[in-house]
Amino acid sequence: MSKISIIIPVYYNADTLMLLYEDMKEKILGTLGDYEIVMVDDGSEDDSWKVMNQIRDIDENVKLVKLSRNFGEHAAILAGLSNCTGDCAVTKQADLQEDSELIVQMYEKWKEGNKVVLAVRRERDEPAVKKFFANLYYSIVRKTIDSKMPKGGCDCYLIDRQAIEVLLRLDERNSSLTLQVLWIGFKSDNVYFHRKDREVGESKWTLSKKVKLVVDSMMSFSYFPIKFMSSVGFIMAILAFAWIIEVIVEFFVVGTPVRGWSTLMILVLFSAGMILIMLGVLGEYLWRTLDATRNRPVFIVDSIKEARKDK
Repeated sequence: MSKISIIIPVYYNADTLMLLYEDMKEKILGTLGDYEIVMVDDGSEDDSWKVMNQIRDIDENVKLVKLSRNFGEHAAILAGLSNCTGDCAVTKQADLQEDSELIVQMYEKWKEGNKVVLAVRRERDEPAVKKFFANLYYSIVRKTIDSKMPKGGCDCYLIDRQAIEVLLRLDERNSSLTLQVLWIGFKSDNVYFHRKDREVGESKWTLSKKVKLVVDSMMSFSYFPIKFMSSVGFIMAILAFAWIIEVIVEFFVVGTPVRGWSTLMILVLFSAGMILIMLGVLGEYLWRTLDATRNRPVFIVDSIKEARKDK
């Protein structure tokens, strides 16, 4: 009989964890057969670990992993995948914005032979500004990184044991786990859902983390920034050469004196700004190379509490 692992990254989710477990118990756990829930505490400083232990006392299929500090959702999910024992694993957010029944739908798609199943947002009950920037990010990803990224984007996915082993071997830092799932290939399918607005608790998905995701996605999966830098440099060189020709022609043919100190300073400052931006992009690549050569672990496990059923 197949076993499914449910990976739940936890970061300041004390107010939603018990509600999440009760929702899954009511709607899906009885239909999954052999299952395990792997909750990973990603350095929460609220009562999340306490609530996680309460859930483990209720359900003998719950396994707890506590990281030594906050490493980010990417690392927390990897920690869950490295400690799960299922034939497949599905990620589940702890914010109650995805219906629990989605797991059953993805599990059925896996039974049909798909090794990767993506939960794609068809609609989302969120503020217009938030939806605009989310759609913009996924549009950029589709055009510059991976055309297989679903139009509505995805946060949750189910992957086969073979795909899990591949992800763990990648061992990449400063990356996007969702894009890694798309990159590895394998037979895949999608299920669609309506993402709800968050009703309980406050999101820790800050603007700085969103910006970092965009930068990590670009740097890890696309050479578009390098192509952009080369294109800008080429265009600026052509414009500068054309400007030089125009000034020379005007001076000798029309007799226009060479003036324009203000224009020259604007051009110099603009060029210097573009050069610094390009150096910054190169610096991002160099820093990522340095970070990879350090060979530091993606996450550090503080403690593990096995599922009571496995004891």
